[in-house]
Amino acid sequence: MAISTQILPLVKEPERLENRLAEIPPEPGVYFMRDRSDRIIYIGKSRKLRSRVRSYFRDGYNKSERITTMVKLVTEIEFIVTDTEAEALALEANLIKQHQPYFNVLLKDDKKYPYLCITWSENYPRIFITRKRQFGKEKDKFYGPYTDAGLLREILRLCKRIFPQRQRPQPLFKDRPCLNYDLGRCPGVCQQMMLPEEYRKIVQKVAMVFQGRTQELIDILTQQMNAASENLNFESAARIRDQISGLKSLTADQKVSLPDDTVSRDAIALAADEQHACIQLFQIRAGQLVGRLAFVADAQAESGAILQRALEEHYQTADSVEIPIEILVQHELPDSEILADVLTQRKGKKVTILTPLRQTKAELIEMVERNAQYELQRMQKFGDRNHQAMQDLAAILDLPDVPHRIEGYDISHIQGSNAVASQVVFIDGLPAKQHYRHYKIKNPTVTAGHSDDFASLAEVIQRRFRKYGDDPQLSRLGNPDWPDLIMIDGGKGQLSSVVAVLQEMNLLEDLRVVSLAKQREEIFLPGESKPLTTDSEQPGVQLLRRLRDEAHRFAVSFHRQQRSDKLKRSRLDEIPGLGHHRQKQLLGHFRSVDYIRQATTPQLAEVSGIGPRLAQEIYDYFHPT
Repeated sequence: MAISTQILPLVKEPERLENRLAEIPPEPGVYFMRDRSDRIIYIGKSRKLRSRVRSYFRDGYNKSERITTMVKLVTEIEFIVTDTEAEALALEANLIKQHQPYFNVLLKDDKKYPYLCITWSENYPRIFITRKRQFGKEKDKFYGPYTDAGLLREILRLCKRIFPQRQRPQPLFKDRPCLNYDLGRCPGVCQQMMLPEEYRKIVQKVAMVFQGRTQELIDILTQQMNAASENLNFESAARIRDQISGLKSLTADQKVSLPDDTVSRDAIALAADEQHACIQLFQIRAGQLVGRLAFVADAQAESGAILQRALEEHYQTADSVEIPIEILVQHELPDSEILADVLTQRKGKKVTILTPLRQTKAELIEMVERNAQYELQRMQKFGDRNHQAMQDLAAILDLPDVPHRIEGYDISHIQGSNAVASQVVFIDGLPAKQHYRHYKIKNPTVTAGHSDDFASLAEVIQRRFRKYGDDPQLSRLGNPDWPDLIMIDGGKGQLSSVVAVLQEMNLLEDLRVVSLAKQREEIFLPGESKPLTTDSEQPGVQLLRRLRDEAHRFAVSFHRQQRSDKLKRSRLDEIPGLGHHRQKQLLGHFRSVDYIRQATTPQLAEVSGIGPRLAQEIYDYFHPT
């Protein structure tokens, strides 16, 4: 008789559950919940690990449907003990970003909301607007996400007029500044006509605007203006006067009626439907609305937990001066005490988290909630169109249900050179970029002058699903990474190559795969010689086209990056003693070969792994005598 080695959930093994709970200490830390595939499905924090984890398995405990479902899947519990609640909060946030657990509240990386970035990692920091929040450099600072991209651009434009600063990412000329210097808009950063320390003081003034410290900056400039006037330096006083006037124009018509204008406070609220939660955070300083931020999350958790996650992520990288002394929340937070204590330590002053129920503060929360409701309505209109497209696609392909997760694949190369592939993911009809993947084609027969898209696609699909080949039924059970539909960019040939590899892995019956040909937007099914009869403009086909175009864009961008990196390395390969690792260090520090060429020997020597002797060789290579 065969003995089953299947791991059972802890709720079905009370003795093992009790033993595991007894092993968890009553100290602060972070805990992990794993399922029988050994995948982390939930990460949490607590001041007392044992009591928090035990509460999930207690009968009669008020648990949501989401948590109840999660508990039934847990087969193992792990934990990490920390010295303080602050360490637990930071560790939890980092682990959630790393593992993206299915049952945690995950804020969506919604590209319609922009950020402002200041590259403090550079000697002469750049200030720019971006929709990609990437923490490549620890010192770089992001502000946002902002709801009004137009207003953000206008504020940045005014800041660049008020405070002369770097206008271009790279110099226009090698030996002289551009017209921006003559117009007084740039202090000649490209030619290092201002010391980095002095330039950083200018950038810090711009940062104060986005930190909500405009009035504080006005007070500082007023003192400087008066001092310049007393010293009969009227030209400098007039310039500072104009800066003050420009800053006052930024805060005009932004007054918020509150009884205490001296208190800095944030107010956060959300509006949610069955799928999404739209969160708004209003930043109020000295009675003025200085910032309005927006977040989006899946509405799978309680409102308080969603607000808690938004606040934790927002304040994680905030400077102490950016933390308000009062935070108004729409719903009570599950771990408000931990968050308040951590923010109090970082602020150096008491930070209070309140859930107002009446009078002016409650009215402020209602206003924030109203704005969140407007954002939700906009998302719902777009979501309705997506749902209609998914229903149409399900009808076209005769799917049993509306496809929740759809994956698209494409290949990019130039006659076989630098061949790469992309995997893009749409969830509920929307791009889920946290699940996108790149692949470098490893097939030795795919080389410059010899391409093979069929073999390349087969390789990518095999690498994507090889871990599920042994037991596809187990892999599908409760697995959020299992696609409801796979779309291949191409025609019958590309589809046949993918079908063949899925048959070898015994996965063809568990995966629905189609291809979309570019020429006539034709949809092919496995084993069918003719495409489906469809209209290229019907919603389901348009959804596949969006998926195909996104897969193509993502593959092409990665291919260009590979070619660019190869070109950069080929130029640096000529420098003796500069191996591949040191080339990566240089490019990571300076961002481009042009900046490496302009760097001085001491600046080159600052890079990790580049000593004075190698720095001199690099400088001599770009500056031959």
